[in-house]
Amino acid sequence: MVRFHRRDQLAVITLDNPEVRNAIDNDAALAIEGYLDEIEQDESIWAALITGAGTVFCAGANIKAMADGGRPARTQRGGFAGVADRERLKPLIAAVNGPALAGGFEIVLACDLVVASTSASFGLSEVKRSMVAAAGGLFHLPRAVPKNVAMQIALTGDPIDADRAYGLGLVNEVVAPDDLMPTAFDVADRVCANAPLAVRETRRLLLEGLDLDEEEAKASAEASMARIRETDDYKEGSRAFLEKRRPRWGAS
Repeated sequence: MVRFHRRDQLAVITLDNPEVRNAIDNDAALAIEGYLDEIEQDESIWAALITGAGTVFCAGANIKAMADGGRPARTQRGGFAGVADRERLKPLIAAVNGPALAGGFEIVLACDLVVASTSASFGLSEVKRSMVAAAGGLFHLPRAVPKNVAMQIALTGDPIDADRAYGLGLVNEVVAPDDLMPTAFDVADRVCANAPLAVRETRRLLLEGLDLDEEEAKASAEASMARIRETDDYKEGSRAFLEKRRPRWGAS
């Protein structure tokens, strides 16, 4: 149901259960969490990408599995799909190949960058099933788009298309279906071309800064830069610049 492979410094997680529109059950959630554990612990992995097989990214929770007595599609540490509430150090990129609905949209909202196919769509459809988007969507969405837009998406349950999502800033790039994975890999490669420790610290500071005042955010950034200056990668960055060559990062 979930596949994992490496592509240089990039880890790729693929939701692969198209018969149920890549809906998540407890086994899939545990598998994703396990892969995220591996990604976080493996210093040779600098970023991760998540996508779906077939024509749907993810339709949310596997309601049939839960109705048949299955456990919720969440983990204690990671929340829905093992990822919606997961604290991470490394960037996670969503390559959205088709509809990302309910919990599927909440997976996307938990990612750091989003590349979408023109066939993608995004929606919190829980109200149509007398449910509440309890996996972070009602928290993350109004922080990503204007309040009234978030209200419309959440209260109607109707999805928006990829172009609308791009216009709202939910999506970084929209491309033709055949260009989705090449473009997503290109974005990932551009992230992985940078110093991995600096990327992690930059991601952390950006997210942390959303809840800090300006002086606190500056102090945190200065402390981070002081730590970075002590690393081999900091020295390598300066050497590579002066020698006019590509840096050879070591994540140390």
